[in-house]
Amino acid sequence: MKTYPRVLTIAGSDSGGGAGLQADIKAISATGSYAASAVTAVTVQNTLGVREVVCMEPRIVGAQIDAVLDDIGADAVKIGMLGSADVVRAVASRLLAHDVRNIVLDPVMVATSGDNLLEVPAVRVLADELAPYARVITPNIPEAEVLSGRKVSSQDDLKPLALALSRSLSTRSGRPVSVLMKAGHLEDETLTDWFYNAEEGHFVELRSRRVDSPNTHGTGCTLSSAFASFLAQGYGLDESAQRAKAYISAAIESGSGYQIGHGHGPVDHFFAQKKNN
Repeated sequence: MKTYPRVLTIAGSDSGGGAGLQADIKAISATGSYAASAVTAVTVQNTLGVREVVCMEPRIVGAQIDAVLDDIGADAVKIGMLGSADVVRAVASRLLAHDVRNIVLDPVMVATSGDNLLEVPAVRVLADELAPYARVITPNIPEAEVLSGRKVSSQDDLKPLALALSRSLSTRSGRPVSVLMKAGHLEDETLTDWFYNAEEGHFVELRSRRVDSPNTHGTGCTLSSAFASFLAQGYGLDESAQRAKAYISAAIESGSGYQIGHGHGPVDHFFAQKKNN
């Protein structure tokens, strides 16, 4: 009997549908995998910003993870918004108990609108108790600065920062932690992300053209979910990174021609299906 490549996403719900669990499920589905989910928080938001956040009880978050992994299983796990230190600990505890190794962590701290999505005390818990056990982390520049304590001023800072983050996290867990360092917050016309493959000790350059679009809500969620989806399908780290980058770049390009809401709209997760119809 055939089975789907399975991805469990552990993240917050976005009522506007552009980021969080909703974006994760769209990206995982669009890239050919089966999406299961564990809700960590409910956000009241739209394209203009976040109005309210309610974190789930840690016990309920852990129970959702157990329910999915006990029955459906997962070939990869994507982690997004966690909200609180207690939820971070609950997620780490359950994934370690199930010996999950194929973890892609998007260390969500701030929404595109600028709203905080991770309590300040939870940042250190995330860095110490969860991130070292991920196979891949996908920070943007502000997130990487917080995790590393280093500042980024130009493209030249990205490779050293990715390497430093990888070495720091790998030392804590004794496992290689690869880093996809995203360049979207720089103003360069050409965006060059750097993927440090800690398992093989080399960098992969991931280039794309900057698209002038207001529809960038959920880009980090979408990229990391696509990465997890490709890992679940059996692709190696380098090819998963390259495929995920190509997917998000095309989704941003296609989404630039639409208007959803009056603020930061979503990317076009299902652009490929539209081309085929």
